[in-house]
Amino acid sequence: MPDPAPARKGFAPARTLRDAASLAAAGLLPPGADLAALSAVAARYAIAVTPAMAALIDPADPRDPVAAQYLPDAAELATAPHEVADPTADAPFTPVPGVVHRYPDRALLKPLLACPVYCRFCFRREVVGPDGGLLTTEQLEAAIAWFARTPQVREAILTGGDPLMLSPRRLAWLLERLGEIPHLEILRIHTRVPVADPGRVNAALSAAITIDKPLYLCLHANHAREFTAEAAVALRRLTAAGVVLLGQSVLLRGVNDDPQALEDLFRTMLRHRVKPYYLHQLDPAPGTARFHVPPAEGRAILSALRFKVTGLAWPTYVQERPNGGGKAVVGPVWGDVAAETLATG
Repeated sequence: MPDPAPARKGFAPARTLRDAASLAAAGLLPPGADLAALSAVAARYAIAVTPAMAALIDPADPRDPVAAQYLPDAAELATAPHEVADPTADAPFTPVPGVVHRYPDRALLKPLLACPVYCRFCFRREVVGPDGGLLTTEQLEAAIAWFARTPQVREAILTGGDPLMLSPRRLAWLLERLGEIPHLEILRIHTRVPVADPGRVNAALSAAITIDKPLYLCLHANHAREFTAEAAVALRRLTAAGVVLLGQSVLLRGVNDDPQALEDLFRTMLRHRVKPYYLHQLDPAPGTARFHVPPAEGRAILSALRFKVTGLAWPTYVQERPNGGGKAVVGPVWGDVAAETLATG
């Protein structure tokens, strides 16, 4: 298989690009792009393209799978009838600011709502942004106190936003405080940082996440090209710190909606010691309809990988149920294929 992460030679932006004019100046937008329309998108939904991700984008390719994830599109301002601002229904399950308790034995903690990059399909796109959602020390203390007095919760899941955007000192403090709660058996972090901004995974961050309790890191990546040489170094640092790496991806039109793209993604994850964990059906956030892949098509794509990849490469294909109902397994259902295999040994 060819190198999954070729960078454009000679292109190395020095900073994260955060508006349409910067994207145009960097040569990432197609000729004739409507900057006024894209600025209107940016006024509603935050833009951030890190140097690491900008280097992977081929502006000459209108079907570039990295560009599709991060570059704004005027279609984002059109909300389809089925789309809702809070598709996972975080708000009704928030006992204290920053905490979401939807499942009996685990709960989310969102210490901030900033990310290194802003995905154009994000299910929290109405609330995430560079200036949004940073919990104060008092709010974090209240959230930690909630976990301490809720013994049925055995797992704390740090999400957001991206928890690895916290300073290493703040992250270490938070993990230490959660780790002191006896009934919390597992801590988990959901992040895009190791691929989107791998330089943040430095010695200080590695020290911050070296803890006694089991720590799982769930890496969000949707295409094999996101696993650059720099990302490989970051992921090695994490495994050296004793962190177990899991992978989660979203099935996206124009990014990974074919069997070969998913096979390459899952195999690349495994080569970097990342176990594919979840493949998510797209959540119906506003302005994301261009990424939608019908579940029946998703099942067919996964079915095409049956017997082609190791079971280690197999994620669970899930969809969030309405009104905070949690995840439901979408499939695929093997039916006669599975029965025939059993019959023939």
